[in-house]
Amino acid sequence: MGTIDIQDVRHVYELTAPTESPHVLVFVHGWLLSRRYWQPVIDRLAPQYQCLCYDLRGFGDSQLVGGQLHRCDYTPASYAQDLGTLLDRLNISSAWLVGHSLGGTIALLAADKLGDRVRGVICVNAGGGIYLKEEFERFRAAGEQIVRFRPRWLCHLPLLDLLFTRAQVARPVARKWARQRLVDFVVAHPEAALGALLDSTTEAEVHRLPQVVARLQQPVYFLAGTCDRVMEPRYVRHLASFHELFQNGQENVIELPDCGHLAMVEYPDLVAASLTKIVGQHK
Repeated sequence: MGTIDIQDVRHVYELTAPTESPHVLVFVHGWLLSRRYWQPVIDRLAPQYQCLCYDLRGFGDSQLVGGQLHRCDYTPASYAQDLGTLLDRLNISSAWLVGHSLGGTIALLAADKLGDRVRGVICVNAGGGIYLKEEFERFRAAGEQIVRFRPRWLCHLPLLDLLFTRAQVARPVARKWARQRLVDFVVAHPEAALGALLDSTTEAEVHRLPQVVARLQQPVYFLAGTCDRVMEPRYVRHLASFHELFQNGQENVIELPDCGHLAMVEYPDLVAASLTKIVGQHK
């Protein structure tokens, strides 16, 4: 585990050993999560590819002190800038970005800004580009309530983590992941958690995504869970359809059967195999 200061915030990251591949796989987590959910996939890929995972500003172990957050913003573009700085500091010149949910948005925006340094993007349980006003207003209101009521004593309630074994997944996940989700849910800084939610779900941000995907020159692929109720496959396909791979008749959406919104934990073997296949065909 290492740390790098970005925007005066200590970012925690993990970087596996170099391999014969010139490309580094960079993993970006989603909202109210942390880098740890990528570990099962990284364990499978590390013999072939050097892998980097890190905690977004205000989440996981990349925590803030005192009034630091008041000098930051939480737009996907700001987080994409953090990612670019991280790659600079670690001297990574050839990367595939793998983003989960909100992390997919961040990865797409980073690819748009970093050009040839990003060889491709793989979005996991990420899509969108359609703004449904009433649905988004309900989602934002519910999210605000979730963020505002997160007392730390929740972590000490017996058996509460059992609820997280079934949340947003197609089948129960191991209890250790439920426990991790509860911890990450509670420790996320309130300003970062709320800011990332509100700034990523505005009408302007939602409508920007298809424009970004349409102009990306790098290959872009999407892994969708067939049972994902947070980001349904139809919304994943909608966003994927703006990329030239889709328009040229090449399949850039891979559906994972019987999978919910945490593909990297629910089916790490399948996710790792999909990533290996995608990166391997773009050497």
